[in-house]
Amino acid sequence: MKGMEHKERVRLSFDRAEGYDGAATVQRLAAQRLAAKLAETLKGRKPQRILEIGCGTGLLTEQLVRLWPDAQIVATDFAPHMLERARRNGVATTVYELMDAANPTVEGPFDVVCGNLVMQWLEQSKHVLARLGELLAPNGVLAVTALLDGTFAEWKAACKAEGAEPATPHYPKATQIQDWVPFPYSGLWQRESCVQVFARGLDFVRHLKATGASVPQPGSTPMAAGTLRRVTERLEQGGASMTWELAYGCFRKPPVAGVFVTGTDTGVGKTLVSACLVRRWQAAYWKPLQSGLADEAGDTSTVEHLAGHPMCFPPAGAFQASLSPQAAAEAEGVHIDSRHLALPQVEKDKVLVVEGAGGLMVPATDTLMMLDLAVLWGLPVVLVARSGLGTLNHTLLSLQALQNRGVAIAGVVLNGPANPANSQTIAQKGGVRILAEVDYLPQVTPATVTAQAAAFPAWEDVCPAT
Repeated sequence: MKGMEHKERVRLSFDRAEGYDGAATVQRLAAQRLAAKLAETLKGRKPQRILEIGCGTGLLTEQLVRLWPDAQIVATDFAPHMLERARRNGVATTVYELMDAANPTVEGPFDVVCGNLVMQWLEQSKHVLARLGELLAPNGVLAVTALLDGTFAEWKAACKAEGAEPATPHYPKATQIQDWVPFPYSGLWQRESCVQVFARGLDFVRHLKATGASVPQPGSTPMAAGTLRRVTERLEQGGASMTWELAYGCFRKPPVAGVFVTGTDTGVGKTLVSACLVRRWQAAYWKPLQSGLADEAGDTSTVEHLAGHPMCFPPAGAFQASLSPQAAAEAEGVHIDSRHLALPQVEKDKVLVVEGAGGLMVPATDTLMMLDLAVLWGLPVVLVARSGLGTLNHTLLSLQALQNRGVAIAGVVLNGPANPANSQTIAQKGGVRILAEVDYLPQVTPATVTAQAAAFPAWEDVCPAT
């Protein structure tokens, strides 16, 4: 009941914020920044349908219309009067609907779901983002901004100095919002600090009221008039400036149901693991770049044999020398065109297993490493590692490289004799799931692969959201 009462107070506060457009300086800046980051994430793609949550008076809506005038934009807010002001400010082609972002009532799919500075007003932000992500089409983008811990630090410091308890909300730490990203989406949060200077300390309080953000956190006690005067005067002594800690997140839904299998090294067992995954999930298989054909038949034919003749897409590049794909191609006078490295189209409800070459930092083309391809494809990664001595350094560094680029990680497969200590350390220090541990196989045959594949989790258990 208290949560519902607080939500209703927030709704009424925004509805009464008649001066919002004139006061929302940082909100307008954040909308411009988010729109630019969204366009960068889309890389030239033009969204056909866009859902905006918490549109307010239309600051982000305006940017969306400017960037993609032909898109169908559905702008929503849970404050009816504010939504009406957005309608008056907007264009006739935009659809405006009353909706609580925590309980979406619109029909997907959308190419983009976005919202500017709305996350701090939502409870269970992780659950809300996951629910909104369900409305996205494959390869769609979820783009939001959030306020972080440290926002209004000057106000809180002034309150503390006067022995007062600030009623402003408790914003999450940057480490906490990492957990909001729906799996298996790829992308990163980016941070920005903005400082807004007010003429007087009391102007900050008036600013909160003008933008509808003056609702105190639940359970707080209103500040007495004398205390408020002392706090605002102390704020003025520091220059009456106010810091906003902003986080921008653009997260991409995988374009197809599938994984990218890479390794900590060459010869670590990627092809065996790929065959097990293909067999377990009845998946399709693609080895985009194959080298070393002078010494072996190639991974595509190997997986085809071991996994029971699945659908296998031909490589985009196949080379003779046992070198990195880039070096092998150069040895044959061939240039690998990155345009040929687009994911193949698979049937609906079919999983795609993509196997890389070597490790993450192996050159794929003259401009792209395997890690870059992982980012480009947007598939969650299955990292194959050795189980024995030396694996901790290689595995944890590879996981860090993936995490630093915002690549979703489905889990790690350890190949070799069981090593519980290494398995536990990788899971804990790397913050990942150990999908399976493949012991030494004296003979690698379709029968042994089938038996080993049974130890791998089902697809729905690995990526339930796709």
